[in-house]
Amino acid sequence: MHDARLFGMQKVLGYFMGFGKFQKTIDQALLQIKEKKIFDRIWAHDHTVWKDDLSEIGNCLGWLHSPEVMVGAIGQITAFVDEIRTAGYTRALLLGMGGSCLAAEVFRKTFDVKDGFLDLAVLDSTDPEAILKKTERLDPSRTLFLISTKSGGTIETISLMKYFYNKTLEAIGEETVGDHFIAITDPASSLETMATQLQFRKIFLNDPNIGGRYSALSYFGLVPAALIGMDLNSILCRASKMAETCNYPVHGDNTAARLGAAMGVLAMAGRNRVTTIISPPLSHFGAWVEQLIAESTGKDGKGILPVVNEAVLPPDKYGNDRLFVYLRLKNDRTFDEKVQALKDDGKPIIQLDLRDTYDLCGEFFRWEMAVAIAGMLIGINPFDQPNVESAKILASEMVTTYQTKGMLPESMPTFVSEGIAVYTDYVSDSVGEALKKFLSQAKPGKERASSRSYVVLQAYVNPTPKNNAALQGLRNKIQQTYRLAVTVGYGPRFLHSTGQLHKGDAGHGLFIQFTSEIDKDLPIPDRPGENTSLITFGVLKSAQALGDRQALLDAGRRVIRFHLGTDISSDLKKLADALA
Repeated sequence: MHDARLFGMQKVLGYFMGFGKFQKTIDQALLQIKEKKIFDRIWAHDHTVWKDDLSEIGNCLGWLHSPEVMVGAIGQITAFVDEIRTAGYTRALLLGMGGSCLAAEVFRKTFDVKDGFLDLAVLDSTDPEAILKKTERLDPSRTLFLISTKSGGTIETISLMKYFYNKTLEAIGEETVGDHFIAITDPASSLETMATQLQFRKIFLNDPNIGGRYSALSYFGLVPAALIGMDLNSILCRASKMAETCNYPVHGDNTAARLGAAMGVLAMAGRNRVTTIISPPLSHFGAWVEQLIAESTGKDGKGILPVVNEAVLPPDKYGNDRLFVYLRLKNDRTFDEKVQALKDDGKPIIQLDLRDTYDLCGEFFRWEMAVAIAGMLIGINPFDQPNVESAKILASEMVTTYQTKGMLPESMPTFVSEGIAVYTDYVSDSVGEALKKFLSQAKPGKERASSRSYVVLQAYVNPTPKNNAALQGLRNKIQQTYRLAVTVGYGPRFLHSTGQLHKGDAGHGLFIQFTSEIDKDLPIPDRPGENTSLITFGVLKSAQALGDRQALLDAGRRVIRFHLGTDISSDLKKLADALA
């Protein structure tokens, strides 16, 4: 019987992995993982798997034990949810950013809401119109607000909390306002102190040894899951079964090891664009994977770029920088034909098969472990985020300038055309020409995979379905015209997911930033329960956009900014049409 690995592929129950010429190197990496007892050392919290210096690693491995430890919290969480339902709450709004809310968003959009449980929404935008839309749809008297932040001081989350606290106070009065708020945070955080002072109904204190992007199976993910009626036992059971496989990387069924080894080895070979193709019922998992990979691996001049929700094209439309991962739900054939074409063409590809949607709960652990292994292979610490603070610091400085001078330190546009202001290093005759000149800097086609460019659309605009469709249209046009990986992120949301990679990798990104005019702004209360305000959400969002742009420029990145009018989707279409 032939060994399938000789043909560059493996096919067993549950997964398919085909790597062609890279198979031998991946097999060697797996053997080294076994010989060096990497998994034994990871489970023993041995930080030298990644770095000799303890740095931030020793206290970041609590996620390994979440599937087991959180079983003991099921009773507490369930009792709380029963209390909330009995009290008549029908809606929940989670206020958070990045790892504090992405798993909750995956649960809500994948599993919907069980009858009799709370209709949960997530708000991770500082766009005034997005906030207003959520405000108009909520009845504060029947809404529970989840304030979710590990550090307890995330500016977006705390600003949103103060805004909705005041709205609820106006609607129901001081006596019971605290009953409508809960906190999920680390012990001794500033949010814990504030929540105690404001008499929040409940404070869930998470294990401080779990990083935000590794917190899906902790209180940050499980409390929202329980509120929408998910079975916590099933969540943790699927995750535990996956954790049990993470021991034998060669002869066992340790797909986390195989996935991690593939990502690490191929990244070092220049194929560092991990492109996910996900069955539609599971599609929202991509946003969580995006943060995990980008924030964990994009640093020290290295990086693995996650590409999610990109159109699946014929094989000849891709460059030589891709690793494809097909997450397929049993009996879903949406992408089978297109994925088979990629396999037939010899593209490196991994297919992971899921029996049902609850298997997604095991995927959280599989990918966490895989990214930890990939980080080890490419020689970085997957648990820190050294470049995240740069944009935060610059944004904070700009807010301070606004508070003292009454205006942000905004520069003049290079030119204005068709109602769009363009900020760039050169003058063009039109916005379309400016975009094409900017993209002409890309290194596509036959360039070495390790030096190929990628494009990032950074949208500091209202995340509406219409705007999303327009952004995807522009993305598709760039992808097909230039054969480049293209990602899309809404600001400031992406600052807590892909922002680390943007500033910490090898610097091959081309960053296209979009800002826009707003119709109505909203004040951010200085303190909960008070009406004074020194800054608005619109100013905060603008400061974050300016701060991020400057942080990218300081890191030597190439950036162009388009300041759009109020008809955002129409302006985006103009840019897409210019590439025809």
